[in-house]
Amino acid sequence: MSVDMKLSAYFHYSRWSKHMHDFLEQIWLSDDAGEAGVCLIPCLRLTTTAMDNEVFWKDIVYGCRQLTQRQLDELNVGRANKYTQGMHFITYTSEPVKLLPYLMKRFQANGGKIVQQKVENLQEFIAKSNYDVIINCTGLGSRECVQDVGMFPVRGQVTRIKANWLYCALLDESDVGNYIIPNCESVVLGGTHQENDNNTQVCPNDKKFIINGCRKIVPGLEHAQHLFDWVGLRPGRDTLRLEAEKGGNKIVIHNYGHGGSGVTLAWGCAEDVLELLKNELQARHLNVPKSKL
Repeated sequence: MSVDMKLSAYFHYSRWSKHMHDFLEQIWLSDDAGEAGVCLIPCLRLTTTAMDNEVFWKDIVYGCRQLTQRQLDELNVGRANKYTQGMHFITYTSEPVKLLPYLMKRFQANGGKIVQQKVENLQEFIAKSNYDVIINCTGLGSRECVQDVGMFPVRGQVTRIKANWLYCALLDESDVGNYIIPNCESVVLGGTHQENDNNTQVCPNDKKFIINGCRKIVPGLEHAQHLFDWVGLRPGRDTLRLEAEKGGNKIVIHNYGHGGSGVTLAWGCAEDVLELLKNELQARHLNVPKSKL
């Protein structure tokens, strides 16, 4: 798990991450793991420079420990990168392209309905709608939707390959920041983290950086089948916004600005949204419904 965070938000990020970890654990232990794209895999976090070993998530993942010098020496054999520090742990991975449809199916099975509508201004939408509760999860769209000037795009480009022999995630925490994460049917190679970049087209130079960097971590990737490249824009913000609006006849809760940590924080933030909603309903002396999810 990796989270861009401010020290002042340490407690909340740790708690949110733990809730997501526990939620993925429930899915992995069920019959739904394959459908939801949830896997349990070993991970190596490596660096050729200095590493902060007191990461907040070390007690959330399973069996987190530092690599010994002997293990590092053995790991460095045949690799261009010579790692000086490392950590080993086991945790869950989740593919959003599988997890989101799975959650949507659960939502609709419990009576949820989807209405597609373009919202350019949230206040205008609230004034015209018949909804009693509005939860704003528009991500980068909040820049226009609620005029949040603190929102900015963080461009991410990755490459997907076929490499069935890879069962371990490798995260290079050196300045270059490459990573290799096996999923169910493919392996993700990354990646970029380019702030204030709106370009959603695949950049050949970024692709070269990703592939060459990951081959330095695992030389055997030279023979892996290339599947496709993908670019997305993360909803960047100095700190994420999770709060209820004060005043007004309708309940409005904001939940956006998670940067590149949306999956890591998703379930924990959703639980906090539910608590905020309960508090708002109780303050208005309204009945609190039970969640079916």
